[in-house]
Amino acid sequence: MLVQLDLPRPGAGPVISRRLVLGLTLLAAASCAPGRDLPPLPPPSDTAYRLGPGDQVRIITFGEQQLTGDFRVSDSGLIAVPLLGPIKASGLTSRQLSEVIAAELKRRKLFQDPSVTVEITDYRPIFILGEVSKPGQYPYQPGMTVLTAVAIAGGFTYRAVQDRVSVLRKEDGIPMQGLATGTTLLQPGDVVNIFERRF
Repeated sequence: MLVQLDLPRPGAGPVISRRLVLGLTLLAAASCAPGRDLPPLPPPSDTAYRLGPGDQVRIITFGEQQLTGDFRVSDSGLIAVPLLGPIKASGLTSRQLSEVIAAELKRRKLFQDPSVTVEITDYRPIFILGEVSKPGQYPYQPGMTVLTAVAIAGGFTYRAVQDRVSVLRKEDGIPMQGLATGTTLLQPGDVVNIFERRF
C-alpha cells in the first residue's frame, strides 16, 4: 500500500522565511523612521510677518531726512532710531512699528503730525542642516518653500530622506519643531533639518 505525503515544494520554506524577514525589516525601518515622532508643523499663527533679530527695515519719515534710513533689528530685538534711541521692534509688524515710532515722535513733541512708513528690506536668514550638499545659512526670500531651500543648498545627498523634513521655528518667541514636506512655506529664521535614511 502506498501512502502519499504532502511534502513542501522545494524552495518553499526559504521563500516564506525571506518574506518574513523582509516584512520584519520593513516594520523595523518604519518604526525607526527619522522624525516619525514629530507632529506636523503648524501653519503660522498670524499672516502678518513679525520682525525679529537680524531683520533689516527702512524707516521713512516724510520731510525728515535725519529720520529716514536703514536699520537692523539687534539681537535684543531693538532698533536705534535717531532722536528716539532704542525702540523695541521684535514681535511687531512693520505697520505696528511705524505707528510706535510716529506716536513716540509725537509724544516727545518732536513733530506735531509725523508720517512714518516702515518696510522690510532684508529678512533674517534660514538655516539648512543635514543631508544637503552645502548645509549652512542662506538668505530668506518671500514665498520660499522647503524644496526651494534644498535647491539653494545644492540639493539632496544620496542618503537624504526626501519626503519629509524637520523644521524648527519660533512663534511669539516660543520654539516649536514639526514635520514638513517639500511644499511647506518657510519663515525667516527657520532651521530646516534634512533626515538621513537609516536603510
